[in-house]
Amino acid sequence: MAHLLFEIGSEEIPAGFVPPALRQLTEDLTKALDEARLAHGEVKAVGTPRRLCVWARDVAAKQPDAKTEALGPSVQAAFDAEGKPTAAALGFAKSQGVEVEALARVQTPKGERLAAHKVEKGQRAEKVLPALLEKLVAGLRFKKAMRWGDTSVTFARPMRWMTALYGGKVVKVRYGDIVSGAVSYGHRFKAPRAVKLTGAPEDYLAKLRKAFVLADPAERRVEIQKQLAAAAKKGGGAVRPDEALLEQVTYLVEHPTAVLGEFEASNLELPAEVVISEQRNHQRYFAVLDGERRLTNRFIAVSGTPVKDPKVARNGYQRVLRARLADARFFFEEDRKRRLEDRVQDLGRRTYQAKLGTELERVERIERIAGQLAAALGLSAQQPAVARVARLCKADLGTGMVGEFPELQGVMGGHYARLDGEPAEVADGIEDHYKPIGAAEDMPRGDAGALVGLADRLHQLVGILGVGEKATGAADPFGLRRAAIGIVRIVQARGYHLSLGAAVDAALDALAGKVGQDRAAVKAQVLDFLRGRLKAQWSDEFEVDLVEAVLAAGFDDLVDARQRLAALADVKRRPDFVPLAVAFKRVANIQEKAKGEGGGAVDPAQLRDEAERRLLAEVERVEAAVAVHREAARRDYAAVLRTVAELKPAVDRFFDEVLVMAEEPALRANRLALVKRVAALFADVADFRKIQAELPPGAAPARAAG
Repeated sequence: MAHLLFEIGSEEIPAGFVPPALRQLTEDLTKALDEARLAHGEVKAVGTPRRLCVWARDVAAKQPDAKTEALGPSVQAAFDAEGKPTAAALGFAKSQGVEVEALARVQTPKGERLAAHKVEKGQRAEKVLPALLEKLVAGLRFKKAMRWGDTSVTFARPMRWMTALYGGKVVKVRYGDIVSGAVSYGHRFKAPRAVKLTGAPEDYLAKLRKAFVLADPAERRVEIQKQLAAAAKKGGGAVRPDEALLEQVTYLVEHPTAVLGEFEASNLELPAEVVISEQRNHQRYFAVLDGERRLTNRFIAVSGTPVKDPKVARNGYQRVLRARLADARFFFEEDRKRRLEDRVQDLGRRTYQAKLGTELERVERIERIAGQLAAALGLSAQQPAVARVARLCKADLGTGMVGEFPELQGVMGGHYARLDGEPAEVADGIEDHYKPIGAAEDMPRGDAGALVGLADRLHQLVGILGVGEKATGAADPFGLRRAAIGIVRIVQARGYHLSLGAAVDAALDALAGKVGQDRAAVKAQVLDFLRGRLKAQWSDEFEVDLVEAVLAAGFDDLVDARQRLAALADVKRRPDFVPLAVAFKRVANIQEKAKGEGGGAVDPAQLRDEAERRLLAEVERVEAAVAVHREAARRDYAAVLRTVAELKPAVDRFFDEVLVMAEEPALRANRLALVKRVAALFADVADFRKIQAELPPGAAPARAAG
C-alpha cells in the first residue's frame, strides 16, 4: 500500500468554485478507486485559489482478481430437441469469446440459464491510476470554464501544472498540454520556485507551508480568524461576525495577512448597513464593532500576500474604501431630496415582468392581497399600517443607493421612511417585508411587514406560474422556490392559521386579467409547488413517510399541519405504534374501497354482533373526548391521537369477529358507516396509508374486506 497524491495547479480560481470542486474531487476519487477495485484509506481534498489537491491514503498496490458472470439465454431456448446449440446459444458464446461447451448452467428466479464465467486478472495500481486520474480531472464541473492556448480541454481557469504521485513515483497523467510531474509551486510572489514532493500528505502540507501556502482550507480559516481577532483587539473592538465573508476570504488567499485600517468617522452618519455593504460586498473587508456592538470607523482587510510595510498596505485599502464611501454619501444625500411617497409613481415606469406589467401595478396588487390577508386573520386593526407599507414597499427601487447596492432594497426604504417621519411600524414593515432572506433567521418584526411579505411572495408565485414560467431542477430565475420557502417560514413563525387556498385565491383575484391560464389549474399548480417546499423542509426534521401522511390529510392551514406532524412523530415513539398504524390503515383502506357506500348514519338496531356494538360505544366515548382536544384554542393533536389509539382493542375485535362487507346491503352499509365514524376521528390528522408500518411476519390478515 502507498499514498496517492494528485494536485492541479492553475491561475486564480474564483472563490465560489473551490469548495464544490473539493467536494467533487473527494467523492469522485473515492468512487473511482472503489470501482477500480483498489482498496484505500482516507480520501481528502484541500485547495487554494491556485491549486486543487486530493489524496488517498494506503491505496492497494494491485487490484484483486474479479470473477464475473454473464447470463445468457434460457437452457430451453439454447438447445433444440436433439440437444444441439441453437443460434441463441452460439450467439451468446461468441459474444463472450468462448465455445458453447465452456458455458455453465445456473439456476435463476427465471429458470435455468446459460452463463459465462470469467476471471479478470487484477492489474497493478501503476497501470490503473493514469486513466483514472485523467478521467478525474476531465470530470470536474464548474459554473463557467475556460480554454487556453491551443487546447480543446477546459478548466475553471488555465492550468499551469499537475502533480501526480503514487508511492513517491510519478503517475503519468496528461490533460491538454499539461503533463504531470513530481513538483508543486509555492506562493506566486514569495516562493514561486518548484517544490519537490514525496507524495505523502503531511509532506505536501508542510513543504507548501514553508513556501507561504496554507493548502488546507481548515488551517487557513483558523489562521484568518486568529489574525482578525488580534487586529480587531488592536483597533479597540471586535470583528463583526460574518460567516459568509469568512468562507469567501478563506478561498481568496493562500497566505492570509490581516491589515487594520480606518475611515473618516463622519461616514458613520450613513446607515450602518450601507457602510458594512461597502466594506464586505465590494472590498471583502471585515467590519469592527465596539463594546456596545455598534459599528466603528475601523475595518480589517485580509491580504493574500505577506505584507512588508503594513502602512503602505493600509493606505491602499483605506484609499479604495474612502472613494466608495464618498460615492455612497453622494447617493444618500441625493436620495434624501425626495420623499418615498413622491417616488411611488416612478414605479409606473419600471417593468416588473413583461406579462404582469409595471412595478406600480405590482404594488397596487400587493396592497390588495395584503388587505385581504389581514381581514382573513382578524387583523383589521392593522389595515392602515399594512396599506401604507404595501404602498411604499418598493419605492426605494428608484433610489440611487439601491441602484448602487441592490442588496439594500427594503433596508434603505426603511431608513428613508424613518427620515420622512413615517411611523416606526411602517418603516420596520418596509424593511421586513423582504425577510427572511435566504437561510437567515431574521423574520418580520410585526404583522405589517409579515403580511406585505406574504402578499409579495403570493403575487410572485401566482403571477409567474400563471403566465407560464416555472422553476426547473437546474434554474429558478424568478426565485419561486425562495418565495415559497418565505411563505412557509413567515406563516409558521407568526403562527398564522391562514388558509393557503384562500390566500392563493386572493392573489388570483388581484391578478385577474393578467394570468392567462385556467384559474383552477394555476391554483393547483401553486399549491402543489408550496406542498413540495413543505415536504422538503419538514423532511429535514421528520421521517418522510410521516410528512407524506400529514400532507395527504391536508395542509391548507400549514401551522395546523405542522402541529399534526409533531403529534404524529410523538405517537410514533410509542411501543405499540406499528399495530396501531396497521389497524388505522385497515380502516382507511376499507373507506377507500367502499367508494361512498355507508354514507348514512349508524343504526344501532342493525348492529347484530357484540363486537360492533362495543365499537360504537367506544367511538361515541372517544368522539366526545376528541372534540375537546380539537378545539381551536387547544389543537392538541397529540392528545387526539392518544385518545383515538384507545379504540384499537375494539377495532381489532371488530375486524376479527365481524365481516364488514356482508352480502346483505343494509347490514354492509351500516357496518361501513361505523367504519367511517372511526376513520373520521383521524382522517384529517394523517393518512395512515402513507406510513411505513407492517405487522410482524405470520400475523393473520383481517376479514374486514371480506
